[in-house]
Amino acid sequence: MTKLGQARRLKPIPAFATEDREREFWSSHDTADYVDWEHAQWVSFPNLRPSTETISLRLPAALLADLKILANRRDVPYQSLLKVYLAERIAQELARQRAAMANKAMELAARPRKRSRRKAKQ
Repeated sequence: MTKLGQARRLKPIPAFATEDREREFWSSHDTADYVDWEHAQWVSFPNLRPSTETISLRLPAALLADLKILANRRDVPYQSLLKVYLAERIAQELARQRAAMANKAMELAARPRKRSRRKAKQ
């Protein structure tokens, strides 16, 4: 309901031929026009797995051998260990970049602002 006590009319959600079309639609439309978020409920998808994509990756033989040794010591498949290492390193790099951007923003905010010549003469 709106503040005036009247129900707001929501637009119908169109049918989409593909997920790409749906993504394109929601990237340019506000969900508030289509969904009554006041009556939304939290849901859980405990068995949902992220989609994966197969890639071909060439590694030096010695690096692959070391990875397999480490994986064997942990009793996990080497591909799984490689995914863990990649995820950890990517998270570190993104955190480092966010921190650098935050520091840059703080530096810019702390700089004294130059007054224009007109204001300085007045």
